[in-house]
Amino acid sequence: MPEHQVVSIERTGAIATLWLDRPEARNAMGPAFWEQLPAAMAELGDDDDVRAVVISARGPHFSVGLDLKSMGAALTGGTGAGGDAASNGGAPRPSPAKRAKLARADCPKPVIAAVHGYCIGGGVDLVSACDIRLGSADAIFSVRETRMAIVADLGSLQRLPGIIGRGQLAELVYTGRDIGADRALAIGLVNDVLPDVDGVQGAARALAEEIAANPPLVVQGVKAVLGAGEGRSVREGLDYVATWNAGFLQSEDLTEAVTAFIEKREPTFRGN
Repeated sequence: MPEHQVVSIERTGAIATLWLDRPEARNAMGPAFWEQLPAAMAELGDDDDVRAVVISARGPHFSVGLDLKSMGAALTGGTGAGGDAASNGGAPRPSPAKRAKLARADCPKPVIAAVHGYCIGGGVDLVSACDIRLGSADAIFSVRETRMAIVADLGSLQRLPGIIGRGQLAELVYTGRDIGADRALAIGLVNDVLPDVDGVQGAARALAEEIAANPPLVVQGVKAVLGAGEGRSVREGLDYVATWNAGFLQSEDLTEAVTAFIEKREPTFRGN
């Protein structure tokens, strides 16, 4: 167990907030982050009581990306055989397997990113793996790896074409420039912009609660079908959703939805 938790989980009803919890370092992604974030996401994915997840951050910034102070030596080749830490104390760069854990959207629950302040480099990789992104008016986004002589390798180059389009992504990546919340909204990187950090975190929780009120099996099924449809034809996608519905359509939640409609009341979904 790491000495310091750089991520933490807060549960409120069916909503879980996963906090980036290293505010003193502007939530830079050091060695502990690469161990704790995948473990936390796996924990939430396996928790049947959790129906939606919000990723937020403590402190003035969402994340400034890779922690160059602790991991810079690995980036410059100062590692031993097998990616061990450099003799000068630099931590190893995350292995391809660990990078892949962050790059994949493994959580079966809907994940909403609530972004404020800097969201740079690995921070953009992280939010691009989320289903929905909201930003505060002071949010600043940058695929900064280019300016650090690195090709981004945590998912931004693979995911962002489907979020903002190839042309917008090419401009951001080739230049490595910073963009503000208004530009992020205009190109579709975020769904909405809120006035401040309290506003964006509150809006993310409200959205998560709205999602959590729906049948959890169906919501997770929608996410699975959306993911399976990437890179497939419409016909292949329709075949997949037909298979999924065949396995899950006869649920107690479906009966509850129909009954509640007939009885003119709000349904109560239990995920069965």
